[in-house]
Amino acid sequence: MSKLWGGRFRKGTDPLVEEFHSSLSFDRRLYRYDIQGSIAHVRMLGHAKIITPKEAETLVAGLRAVLADLDAGRVEFSPREDEDIHSLVERLLVDRVGEVGKKLHTARSRNDQVALDVRMYLKDEIMIIRGLLDDLQRTLLDLAERHTDTLLPGYTHLQRAQPVSLAHHLLAYVEMFHRDAERLSDCYRRTDVMPLGAGALAGTVFPIDREIVARELGFAAVTENSLDAVADRDFAVEFCAAAALIMVHLSRFCEELVLWSTAEFGFVELDDAFATGSSMMPQKKNPDMAELIRGKSGRVFGDLQALLTMLKGLPLAYNKDMQEDKEALFDAVDTVKKCLLVFTGMVRTLRFREAAMDQAARGGFTNATDLADYLAGRGVSFREAHEIVGRVVLYALEHGKNLEEITLDEYRRFSEAVREDVYAAIRVENCLAARKARGGPAPATVRAAIARARARLRQTQKNTTCSTY
Repeated sequence: MSKLWGGRFRKGTDPLVEEFHSSLSFDRRLYRYDIQGSIAHVRMLGHAKIITPKEAETLVAGLRAVLADLDAGRVEFSPREDEDIHSLVERLLVDRVGEVGKKLHTARSRNDQVALDVRMYLKDEIMIIRGLLDDLQRTLLDLAERHTDTLLPGYTHLQRAQPVSLAHHLLAYVEMFHRDAERLSDCYRRTDVMPLGAGALAGTVFPIDREIVARELGFAAVTENSLDAVADRDFAVEFCAAAALIMVHLSRFCEELVLWSTAEFGFVELDDAFATGSSMMPQKKNPDMAELIRGKSGRVFGDLQALLTMLKGLPLAYNKDMQEDKEALFDAVDTVKKCLLVFTGMVRTLRFREAAMDQAARGGFTNATDLADYLAGRGVSFREAHEIVGRVVLYALEHGKNLEEITLDEYRRFSEAVREDVYAAIRVENCLAARKARGGPAPATVRAAIARARARLRQTQKNTTCSTY
């Protein structure tokens, strides 16, 4: 088949350029969206009497037959024969229905066509990734529900700081992944705008009805400016930014699992199905899935940077540089989906070593802040209380004691405000239970937070079922 643009040229394209220029090797995954968009376009052309009803019927039937062939794997892809998925579909259509197939491209350009395909593709992928994030949140909530009373040291600077619960720690990630899901919903709304009808850059002289196409394809709106419709990919950049943040949160959690699974921490054991061994050291059980997810975050960061760099110097409207949007976008989508699937399975099968967590939560003077709060509650200024407790901790370190082991007489050497009730105040379980303010780690507070998070997920699912974001 001759080039869609070949009339202007006297000389054929260099074979090396054919291969370099073609996007078929990666945009072939858009074929369903390309054909769905073409069917809607053809029906609109028929409705607007730009082509006859019989021609529209022939084209729709031909496009459906091409889709069936592609779905069944009966089509051979040749980048040297076809520049992209759009030209391949049109060639297959013309082969099937004859000259009328050449009317398919009436009143559109590949510029608005590819923008349509990518938006349709991304809308579906956002829905899938939203579902994966919801599944991960449910998994974390299930775990949290079983561990509201499981003590865990909270850290700052990777030093033991204050006691929390495992449930409270898991809920921190539920909040992160909830915000990730919200960002995807926001991105969906800006992706859900139909660009077909923008033409190459200046629309078309044909009396098209863009709203008909938008309704058939399930778009909430149509683009308001033909230049903008074909020249920007900010919706794809926005998705990659949201995807990069998902990977940041996955990577941070993975780093903790790598640390927690070491003998030095001993807080978790990975299920055999989500770990690997060493070809040389038979004793090893390596957290390779956590490390891989942590490493793959860099890919998605790179995809975001690639899109930003590709767009930053482009004059309006379309430029061939924009062909580079798809591989970065596809890679970000594929990477995030795989990482979410593996991560959720890995977390769901974790075995928590509660005794090791409990012991760590009781060490490292994690109740020192509670001792300072106790003194402040007895009329000592907090700044003075902080100074007193610092000296108490130094004393305990020098005498090999923890705060519970210091006698009342020893305490009263540092402050006359200390009474017998100090031991109840610094008991780790009581330290945890006392932090009842919303957002805190007290077991009752955490159980209420779990209930709110579950209700939030149910509402999200209801909203998604009733309508698209």
